[in-house]
Amino acid sequence: MPPSAQRPRLDRPARWAQAALATGACCVQLDAFALNPALPVVRDELHGSAAATPWIVSGYLLAAGSLMPVAGRLGDLHGRRRMLTLGTALFGVAAVLCALAPSLPLLVAARVLQGAGGALLMPAGLALLTHACPPGHGRRATGRALGLAGLATVCGPFIGGVLARSVSWRAVFWLAVPLALAAALCARRAAESRDPQARQRFDTAGAAAATGALVCLVRWLEHPAAWGWAMGAAALGALFVRAERRSPAPLVDLALFRNRPYVALTAGGAVANSATVALLYVVPWVLQRDQGWSVRDAGVAFLAPAVALAVGGPAAGRVRPAAAVPVMAGCLALAAAALGWAAYGAGAPALLMASTGGAGALGVAGGLALTGTQAVVRRERAGEASGVTKAALTATAGIWLAVTGTGTGSGARPALALPAAACLAGAAVLVLMVLVPRVRERLRRRAGRGRGVHRSG
Repeated sequence: MPPSAQRPRLDRPARWAQAALATGACCVQLDAFALNPALPVVRDELHGSAAATPWIVSGYLLAAGSLMPVAGRLGDLHGRRRMLTLGTALFGVAAVLCALAPSLPLLVAARVLQGAGGALLMPAGLALLTHACPPGHGRRATGRALGLAGLATVCGPFIGGVLARSVSWRAVFWLAVPLALAAALCARRAAESRDPQARQRFDTAGAAAATGALVCLVRWLEHPAAWGWAMGAAALGALFVRAERRSPAPLVDLALFRNRPYVALTAGGAVANSATVALLYVVPWVLQRDQGWSVRDAGVAFLAPAVALAVGGPAAGRVRPAAAVPVMAGCLALAAAALGWAAYGAGAPALLMASTGGAGALGVAGGLALTGTQAVVRRERAGEASGVTKAALTATAGIWLAVTGTGTGSGARPALALPAAACLAGAAVLVLMVLVPRVRERLRRRAGRGRGVHRSG
């Protein structure tokens, strides 16, 4: 079959959808990666405490994670292009508020608002591109869009370090404004899509229960002795399941969680994303506080891990859906080894080498969580599926950072040991998820052959 028949070119609306996703993701990535090396400067200038500083990142992640299932379903109901445009506008406005924040609490509040914009932006963009592409080709298109967004991953640490030293950390947020505007303009040229079978009714009870359960869970993890928060999370979680079972138009179809590849890729992606956030937060902090490097030098040195992380999206887009779970398991195992080396290796060169290897493996794993899950669900509910996946990835990372306070004190390198252990455990679970069904199938076949032999005898 000629290549053109195997890989049809995207039409104009699909290319605009790809550009909108790439630009929007670039906006989000640049905001995160450029800000990360500047966090010590932000803390010193705003006189923030070591405990409050991680909330600049985790406040954004938790807000985005709690709202992404809602945002994904809103895109299916009311239009993915509309939600993408609204998300980019909100993200840009919040970036202006972050740039003007006079204190750390107000900066965290603006970051929470920015998380709401990111919640609308990412699931809608993924679903919009998946629906715009011919069946079976959205995976590669998404991988290419994530690869273009990886340019921000590569340039972000260097840009953040230079701006924080030469201009101000506030300039990092000003950079997001024109990118958000460009993403909105690209989205306006893409074709609108929505779930044609969806009932035009929003599951308010399910949305409230899901958001409340996540908030209670985070509060409990911050204060483990406060069991009231744990009970609240359990009660609201049970209420969410009950509401979804009874609702004629549920926020999340619970059958989605019976899709074994989807669950495996989402869970593995959550582990990988948490480890990525820990890596991105710890390495610049250690280079500045433990090794005595400047913000600019730390940003330049982090270019190698950033490049390795950026190539993960295009690489994940080339993985066949049938091989996605085994590849995810292998990536988590490699990341566990690299993070373990980074945690206990001596000197800055060992830290950077291990970080580069770990970032490459985590980049592929994170890309698989986005491209692979979209390939194993129905296209009509792509927004719902992407919303749940992005919520799991984002909220888990936010919880991880809020609970551990990664890198806020001296001797932060051992903080990488915990995500290394999580990656190793995740790899083991995924291997079991692949092997157990195969073993059951082989035993079933042997039992069938045994009954056949017995009958013939």
